[in-house]
Amino acid sequence: MFLTELQDFIETRYKEMPEGSYTTSLFKDGLNRMAQKVGEEALELVIEATNGTNDRLVYEGSDMLYHLIVLLTSKGLRIEDLAAELAERHNPGWKKH
Repeated sequence: MFLTELQDFIETRYKEMPEGSYTTSLFKDGLNRMAQKVGEEALELVIEATNGTNDRLVYEGSDMLYHLIVLLTSKGLRIEDLAAELAERHNPGWKKH
């Protein structure tokens, strides 16, 4: 799955922190900045969903997902953790806790 490959790449950036990398700059800016970027991209996604084109919706959704994976990585989580949560919710026996 490409999202797993993307997260692996982002985790490598997190470990190595190469200079000149946008991803490195996000990690160095800290948790608040990473969370802010997720929020900004989510807002841009909503704007495109209501007033934009499908191409721009996909573009902004991709930005949001990338920044979410960066945030997850900084917290020691993976995109698979979200997939597992969604799978659990899909299970007919799932109960909200």
